[in-house]
Amino acid sequence: MNLIKAEKLSFRYDDESEYVFRDLDLTFRQGEMAAVLGHNGCGKSTFAKHLNAILLPTGGKVYIDGIDTCDESKIYDIRRQVGMVFQNPDNQIVATIVEEDVAFALENLGVPPKEIRERVDEALQAVGMYKYRMHSPHQLSGGQKQRVAIAGIIAMRPKCIVLDEPTAMLDPIGRKKVMNTIKKLNNQFGITIILITHYMEEAAQCGRVIVMDEGKVLLDDEPKEVFSHIELLKQVGLDVPQVTEFIWELKKKGVNIDTHIIDEEECSSILLKLLS
Repeated sequence: MNLIKAEKLSFRYDDESEYVFRDLDLTFRQGEMAAVLGHNGCGKSTFAKHLNAILLPTGGKVYIDGIDTCDESKIYDIRRQVGMVFQNPDNQIVATIVEEDVAFALENLGVPPKEIRERVDEALQAVGMYKYRMHSPHQLSGGQKQRVAIAGIIAMRPKCIVLDEPTAMLDPIGRKKVMNTIKKLNNQFGITIILITHYMEEAAQCGRVIVMDEGKVLLDDEPKEVFSHIELLKQVGLDVPQVTEFIWELKKKGVNIDTHIIDEEECSSILLKLLS
């Protein structure tokens, strides 16, 4: 079932500017985990902001669970279905206590106190931050803050979470913990994940990878297929996972090896066979 559908989507910021994209068609199924890649300015973040009506189409339509994002009377329903997490968690944290921050949106929506308590606890447990519920967010690490920001979205019980470079400001340990949280939300709770990232290893953990270039979809397939187009990706300014790059270099040296490898364990297994 398609949860999100962009149909002939076109957008430009004003009448004087060029189109960021024109006639873009993309759909996302309920429960999938997809990465969106592309160099700066390719349109991926602009597209993301269309998914919960931060931006509205210049042309074409975006439907969220069948709701037209241009329907102003449905803006609350759209933003309940699709939550947004941005790269700087400090921009999304508004309270001085972690659990109060997660509860903030629910209180504004008039959710009953008992239900707020249940949702906040559930959300903090889901991201592994329950034991920090009485802490000040500003005493947390960047990765912990990002997980609190994600908990605030989970408490809204959305069908989809769009994450725009959520690990860009984090160290490797923080990135790993946030990615584990994202995968858990997808695997255990069935939340649709749309992850915009410039880390190829993160994209490789998704079930689908979409590559955008100059406002168009260049590639759209499972990670192994997308990352096998190494030369094409490099032409549009993108890297591939380090494992894939290594395999590609071996292939260029004449080693007979499959370039559809994105996983370190699979790479080790293939190399052992070649050496034995």
